[in-house]
Amino acid sequence: MAENVVTGFQWLIFLGVAFTSIVASLLVVTRKNPIHSALFLVLTLLCATVLYLLLYSQFIAIIQVVVYAGGIVMLIVFVIMLLDLEQELRSGLKVLYSKIIGGLLMVLFLFGIIYSVVAKSPTGKMGSYTPDKASANVKAVGEMLFTQYLFPFEIVSVLLVAAVVGAVILSKKRT
Repeated sequence: MAENVVTGFQWLIFLGVAFTSIVASLLVVTRKNPIHSALFLVLTLLCATVLYLLLYSQFIAIIQVVVYAGGIVMLIVFVIMLLDLEQELRSGLKVLYSKIIGGLLMVLFLFGIIYSVVAKSPTGKMGSYTPDKASANVKAVGEMLFTQYLFPFEIVSVLLVAAVVGAVILSKKRT
């Protein structure tokens, strides 16, 4: 009987956090002020952290807070602060093009999400690291990251360095 109470409480937490995450993610893309969008992005990432905790993946939850909500969003905020976005927002034609492209991308991503939910997931052979083993063991996650997934890890690091260099170059041209 106690398990049903815990499961019911977890279900209520899940529903509340899922609703908050959906509303915050919609506010990310609808706010005109980019700083407000970044703050709602932090809220969305923190909601994802709570969802990871509900899945008993404490390590992934901590990494979510430290890397994404802490590092990546702060990088985004610094880039927003370095760029003069008010001048860009005054150009009506650029805003129209960005809304059209954004709308098309939104529809494309929506179809991708619907397809991934509806489509039958492919079955594959089970590897040596099951999701339970990987989420509970930090050593297993590190071992997978630096052996099997080393190339994608390095690609992401190069992409982040390129973003920082690009932000510095854009800020130097404006001054």
